[in-house]
Formats: sequence, structure tokens, C-alpha cells
Amino acid sequence: MRRFSAAMDPSEDSPAQAAAWIDAYRDAAAGADVLAGSHDPAAWAAMLEELAAVASNLAHARERVQRHAADIGTGFRIIGETDERPWPVSPVPLLIDTAEWAGIEAGVTQRAALLETILADLYGPGDLVAQGHVPAALATGSPYFLRPMVGVTPPGGHHLSFVAFDLARGPDGEWRVLADHLRNPAGAGYALENRLAVSRTLGGLQNRLNVQRHAPFFAAFRAGLASQCRRADPRIGLLTPGRFNPSYPEQAHLARYLGLLLVEGADLAAIEGQVYVRTVAGLKRIDALWRRLDPRMLDPLAFDSHSQIGVPGLIDAYVGGQVVIANAPGAGALESPAFSAFLPVLANQLLGEPLKLPNIATWWCGGSTQAAHVAEHLDQLLIAPAFGPTPLGLPDGARPGSSLSPGERAALLDDMAKRPQDYVGQEMVRLSTMPVVIGDRLEPRPFTLRVFAARDGEGQWGVLPGGFGRIGDHPEATAAMIGEGLWSADVCIHGPEPVSPVSLLADPDSLHVRRNPGTLPSRVADNFYWLGRYLERGEALLAAIRVMLGNSIDVDGGAALDTRTVGRLVGLITGGGAAPHPDSLHRAALTQFARTAMEDEGWHSVARINRLARGISEGSRDRLSADMVRLLEAPFPSHAGMLDRAGSLQRRYAAIAGLSAEHMVRTAAWRFHDLGRRVERAIAVARATRLFGMAGASADDLSTLLDLANSQISYRQRYPTGLARIAVVDLVALDPNNPRALAYQAARIADCLSRLPVLSDDDMAEPQQAQAIAIRAAIETADARTLDADTLGDVERRLGLLSEAIARRYFLQGAEPLRAGGLTLA
Repeated sequence: MRRFSAAMDPSEDSPAQAAAWIDAYRDAAAGADVLAGSHDPAAWAAMLEELAAVASNLAHARERVQRHAADIGTGFRIIGETDERPWPVSPVPLLIDTAEWAGIEAGVTQRAALLETILADLYGPGDLVAQGHVPAALATGSPYFLRPMVGVTPPGGHHLSFVAFDLARGPDGEWRVLADHLRNPAGAGYALENRLAVSRTLGGLQNRLNVQRHAPFFAAFRAGLASQCRRADPRIGLLTPGRFNPSYPEQAHLARYLGLLLVEGADLAAIEGQVYVRTVAGLKRIDALWRRLDPRMLDPLAFDSHSQIGVPGLIDAYVGGQVVIANAPGAGALESPAFSAFLPVLANQLLGEPLKLPNIATWWCGGSTQAAHVAEHLDQLLIAPAFGPTPLGLPDGARPGSSLSPGERAALLDDMAKRPQDYVGQEMVRLSTMPVVIGDRLEPRPFTLRVFAARDGEGQWGVLPGGFGRIGDHPEATAAMIGEGLWSADVCIHGPEPVSPVSLLADPDSLHVRRNPGTLPSRVADNFYWLGRYLERGEALLAAIRVMLGNSIDVDGGAALDTRTVGRLVGLITGGGAAPHPDSLHRAALTQFARTAMEDEGWHSVARINRLARGISEGSRDRLSADMVRLLEAPFPSHAGMLDRAGSLQRRYAAIAGLSAEHMVRTAAWRFHDLGRRVERAIAVARATRLFGMAGASADDLSTLLDLANSQISYRQRYPTGLARIAVVDLVALDPNNPRALAYQAARIADCLSRLPVLSDDDMAEPQQAQAIAIRAAIETADARTLDADTLGDVERRLGLLSEAIARRYFLQGAEPLRAGGLTLA
């Protein structure tokens, strides 16, 4: 009870511990801008008191917040890597008081309005270029300036709906803009996840410092997207490049938090000027897309014809005003560093006032005077590509001029003379610092801040109170050197006024009750179906390996199996492509054979099946619980003994099955998952019964069949006198009350299919339903005494055909938009 209380309220020792941490930090900071970002050092003391109340030391605090981030499911991927990394969040948030934040908020709002005005002109009348205020090369030089968008008025009337800006705070306290993010502004989901992880660690900080909440901002953004659509109750999707995108976990979290449909390009079809989602219930109209896809990949008919992840015809629907895309394709033209050099003048001209948040000083080398300035002051500047792609003189991207070797310097100056418009020079900005936990102490590290702004339902800009901070590794890092940072930090905006507890959760007294989770895209159904099949396939293969290694619970458990039985087990395993046939059936050869079937990903082994299941889980984060994802993505066991590894895997399979059986709501997604399990299990049981349960089966054959069907205990309870072939076959194949039996699977398959959507209202069974009914009838009318290998082989073949019919009806089939006649579009 005492530990629980300490987690809720600071203990008597907390102020003393916080003071000690602050004193040590002041010594480490050595006179630097201590406790940066807040005019109220008492707020930092209060935060550290909360931290001291829940953690015995700072290392413990870091471990706690990392554990909470892992529980939330936060992760990211570095480009080129296949595995996700845990999201690194600091236990110490960045604190900014409301007075300082007001200046940031005003500057961000002004900047968003300015960029919208410039975009409207560049893709509209073009007055800025015609009058010489913006050089034509500045716009057309960007690879993100999309000529097909010239003259197009965005549906909803806005080019920008959601933007992000990277800010730097200098040691003097002045905030400046480092970069604009308009194409695919990333990070808002990580800001949410940071807040969740830190608030779970510092539960009392919210009320103690009156920290402003994130929920109102996201609710306003969702309302802003809806207000731009033509329907009163629009369907809105988050368009993702897919699970291999570095920030896919963030996108999945945002879609789930905002109640948006997470879709990929293959989920969508543009037909007759409208955009639809391909779902298990047919095509459903979609009204708005918050895209996280490179705009050049959006539509192979309008932009890059090589795009495999876009939607042919999407831009035609956009131009026709039938779908809102946020942000508008082409908005990224203003992201180029070269444009920053012109924004101060454009702000005065278009808004009648200077920038409230100044840029870092930038010189575009497309002008002769500016190019000369950059060449003359090369050692004092950061030299960067003007439009994103790296020019010949900067093959490795932006570099401080002082870091160039003589050869690199000569090559840069030579290319700058040939193509000066490809380069900019920027001042080297020194960064303010904030406390971060290094080892078991607080040390100062430089940071940058990414802030987000979005339009609300009235079309006005609102700013997320906070954002996320990126913390550099080196104490002396400049803005050019911080890169992606070492840690991320929650950003808390605090003040004297109490904050209303606003949430995106529904009003508890709301009368709007919903039991339908909404649209299920065909791709998601496909994923859930194959997740079920892979899990069941891996479990069945593992069971065969364990039996072959002698892990039977028969009374003669340690005895070696009959050679003929072992040969059939080997055939069962090789038939699934899990391993090559062993040279002999001696123990050493079988041990190596089992190791290959369990671990070698060059074959269809347990390890490879697990990897395929893990890939599906990574692409289904918006629909799977964190516990399920954690089990699916756990590394392959590394125990010394093979049976120990197999046992560990078996327990993991059992845990996953338990989660899916007891924790997943019986939605259409769950039905496809269960359907995949039942089809795979039915095929495995039919095959095992055909191999081990036919006339002439030995006692070892029958015991193996019971092991493979996980039915040893059930059989012993019914028939304590011994093994009998007819009784074993009846229990394993035909008993409708045995959840491992073939008959039980057939009944569940037919039931699942009867509850899935149909495309017509004639009350007639669709092909896949009719096939399932026929398979069920054949099994229910079978007799264990006459059941033969031909009948079981026919059942196995028909199950394969049924799986194909399920895929044709419900899953994506290439570019096929419609899969049945009489389909209505909603």
C-alpha cells in the first residue's frame, strides 16, 4: 500500500531528492542555460519531485518510462532495417510555460497561414512568380512541385490541413524555425505516445502543473477534415505506405486514436470519379484521406507511372472534388530550404507583418550576390541541398563548410559554380539544452522541438500544445549535427490555470451505442485469415517435431517410436516443405532434421512461419492489442535444448490462442482470423488421420495421431482400456464436441462463413458458403468404421478449394475492383 501511495503523491523525501538532482544538474551544466524552456524553475522542481516519488533513482525512472512505451506498442524502423526498434523516450519532459508558448503558438499559426497563401498563388494565378517576388526556379526546381496540380482548387478549399515545424531554441532564449514539414508531417503520433508513457510514469504531474492536453487538438483536426467533405457523416482514412514505412507504428496509433480507417493504396479503387475502399462487404465510398504517402506515388496515371502503391484515378476524383486529400499534392514544394530565404520578405508583403518566428538565416545560391556570400563565408555556414535531392558537390548531404577536406571543398565550389541554384548556405545554430538522464544522473543535452498545427471545423489553425522534443547525443551539438537525436521527450505546456479533462472518448452518458466496429478492408481480412493459418500451421508443425523427438505423454513416454511411424512423421514434415528428407532415420540425422524444420528460415520451418506471422502483426497494429503484438514479435527462443525451445514456442502459441479466443471481440476481423485457424487445422487433422489412422495402423501410429490432435487426455478419459483404431478415428475426425476434431472445424468454418457479409439479398448461399456446407455434411454423415484415405484426401482437397473461394470472394485480387455481380456502392 505504501508503494501505491508513493506512486500517487510525492513522499516527504521527494523534494530533497529532486533538489539533489537539480544541484547535480547545475554542476553538470556548468553555467549553461539551466532548465531551459521554462521561466519557472519551480515547475522543474515539481516535475522531479513526481519522478522521485515513483523511482528510486534516475536509471530506474528511465527503465519505467521505456517499459510503458513498450506496453503502448511504440516503435520505429530505420530505413534499410527489417526489425523495429523500441521508441526511445526520456523520463524527463520538456517544460514550457504558457507565456512562452503563446509566442510559439502565434508564430506557428502565422507561418501556416503564410504558407497556405503562397501555395494558393503558386498553384493558382502565379502572381508571385510573374511579379518577380519568387524566382520561377525556386518553385519549379523542387521535385515536389507537381505541375498537374496547377490550376486545381483543392476540395475543401485548402492546400494545407496539417503541418509541422522544427524549432530550435538558442541559448539566448529565442526560438527559430529550422524546417517546414508539409508533405507527410510525421511525429504527432509519437507526441501522443510520449505523453501516454510519461503520464503513466508521472501520474500527478498533469494536475500539479496544469499541463495542457492533446485531445482537443486532435478532436478539432478530425472535425476539420470532416468539414471539408461533401457528406454529413464522411468516411475518412489515413493513407499509409505500409508496414515497412519507418513511422508505420505511429500511423497505426494515430488511426486508432482518431477513429480513422488505416488504408493502403491497394485498399482503394477509383471508379467513375469516386474513390472506394475495397471491403468484405463490397466497395464503400471514402470521402477524405489524410495521406502519409509521398505525393508522387499517389496516382501512377497522374504522377510517377512506376508507383506500385498508389491508386490509379485518385487524382481525377480529387480534381472532380469527390475526395479530400490532406495535405494537397504539391504542398511539399515549400519544404525546400531555398524557400526559407524568401519567407521574411513574403511575410511582410502578403501578411503585412514580419515573421513572428524567424527562420535560421538562409542564403539561396540561385542569386549571384547570395552565392558569393556563401562562397566567401563557407567555413561559417552549413552547406545544404536547396531542394532535397543531394547535388554532385554534396554526395553525403548537408555538411558544415568547416568539415570539408580540401578535395571536397574544391569539388563543392566547382559544382556550385556550375549549378548554384542547387545549394543553400545556412547559419550554424547553437541549441539550448534540457536535462536528460545519462547513466544515473541528469546532464544537459541540446534539443529541437517539433510542433504541429491543424485546421479545425471552422477552417482556423490550432496548435498542438506541446509536440515532441528530439534530444541530441553530444553536449555541444548544433542544429546541423543533432540529426534524428538520441532520445525523444514529451513536451508539457504548463500554467497557473486549471485544465479541463478533455478526451476523445465518447461522453459516458451518450445514447449513441455502436456494436459494429465499422468498415473492414479486404486487405485486413486477408491478413487476419492468414495470421490464423500461419499460427495454426506453426503449431501443427511444432507438434510433429515434438512427437518425433519423443515428447509423447504416453505411458511408455521415453520409448522410441516404430520406424514406420517415424517415417510417416518425416513425410508429414517434408510434405509441408519444412526441411529436406533426412539421409536416414537414425537419431543424429533426425535431430538435425528437426533442427532444420524448427529453425532454418531457408525452408518453411517454424521460424519462417513465425516470421510471416510477425510481418502480418506489424501491419495490423491498429487492430491488434499490444499484448498480441508483443507475443507475435517476440524473438525465437534461444534455450540450449531443442525440446526446451519447442516447449517455449508451444506455450507462446497457447498464449496467442488464448488472447484471440478470450480477448478479441467477435467482429468480422476475428471471424476471418478464426476461419483461417479452422481451415488450417482441418487440413492438418485430415492429413494426419489419413497418414496415421487408417486400417493397419500400429499402436505408435494411433498414439502419434492423438498427440498431433492434442487429444491424448480426452481419449484416455473415454477409453481407459487401451488404443483402438475406430475409437481414435472417431475422436480425432468425427466427434463434433472435440475442439481439435475435423468435424468441429467443419462446423466452425460453416458458421463463420454464414455470419460474414453477402453481396446479394436473395437469401441464397454464396459459393464459399455452399462449399463449406457440403464439406460439413460429408464429415457429419461419415462413419469411423468406413472412413478411408480416399475420403479424407477428398476432404483435404475440398478444403483447399474452399480457401481459394474465400480468397476470391473477400480478398484483394490484383487490380480487380468488383468481385460479384449486383454489388452496390455505398
